[in-house]
Amino acid sequence: MSEFKQGSPIRNRAPQTIGFLLLDNFTLISLASAVEPLRMANHLSGHELYRWCTLTQDGHAVTASDGLQITPDAGLAKAPPLDMVIVCGGVNIQNSVTREQVLWLQAQARQGRQLGAVCTGSWALAKAGLLDGYECSVHWECLAALQEAFPRVAITTRLFSIDRNRTTSSGGTAPMDMMLHLIGCEHGRELAAGISEMFIYERIRNEQDHQRVPLKHMLGSNQPKLQEIVALMEANLEEPIDLDELASYVDVSRRQLERLFQKYLHCSPSRYYLKLRLIRARQLLKQTSMSIIEVASVCGFVSTPHFSKCYREYFGIPPRDERAGQNGNVVRLVPVTEEALMASSAAQAALSRAQSESTFASVRL
Repeated sequence: MSEFKQGSPIRNRAPQTIGFLLLDNFTLISLASAVEPLRMANHLSGHELYRWCTLTQDGHAVTASDGLQITPDAGLAKAPPLDMVIVCGGVNIQNSVTREQVLWLQAQARQGRQLGAVCTGSWALAKAGLLDGYECSVHWECLAALQEAFPRVAITTRLFSIDRNRTTSSGGTAPMDMMLHLIGCEHGRELAAGISEMFIYERIRNEQDHQRVPLKHMLGSNQPKLQEIVALMEANLEEPIDLDELASYVDVSRRQLERLFQKYLHCSPSRYYLKLRLIRARQLLKQTSMSIIEVASVCGFVSTPHFSKCYREYFGIPPRDERAGQNGNVVRLVPVTEEALMASSAAQAALSRAQSESTFASVRL
């Protein structure tokens, strides 16, 4: 793995070529979130690290879910040699995948291509049988349908998953986190951090970050009291409400409350409440400079030792190690001196100009 350091050029090798297969009604934000980090990697490094192209089945324009039409670079029959294929899915994915696309993806797999997907694009790979035995991520709206249709696929709620030569991500901006991770692995954390700063993207999320799946989506509309209880829990993390009070607020007994949680969320109400507080604590540890004592307090823990014990039991590491691990990912680029700038290449000069911008420095937590 090479490192991106000023004064140390990225090793010379052929650029990686990525093809984006655009399905009907794909989500434009997911495509942009995947492509833009590649563009910025080339710009900041001063080297052509990546090439990319857009593909549709027949080479004709395709309409995104927001109504915008995209004219692709080629159809599948005329696709250039590729190192990686990423399927871009979106709305109504079950009816967007064609037999021709499935056959083409299977052919790409036989040729040893790395395969990926963003938003709901994992459905196409799963339909082609290319995710059997693999972990994969997909937009939360597609989670249940994908699991039911393809039981041999290991579905996860993580923002993105990298399992051997399969790279899949959920929707929205999650593809940016996935691509920044891949760029960091290939060309160093400093380059990934620089790209993040240029996009004013304050924290690069990793494979351990999960999508927030709306409870309504998990339960449907048949459990309004349970949804109301969870909403009360989420609104009262700093001063947790007693379970008897929660039950009385929604006019159920404590026994009914326990049964609802066990039946639909597979845990006790107190355990679920603790989980919400710990997840919030993890967000604060990763995204703010609050002390561990402060985090414990605002998440409703009566003492720091109790908070640390609960945190370790749930996440497997104590809060101080979570904070230390995040600090280890903070990258600070050393300023370039005038002498070094005079002797540097045009690529390094471009990087120095970018570095002088207020948005370019390190990943700030």
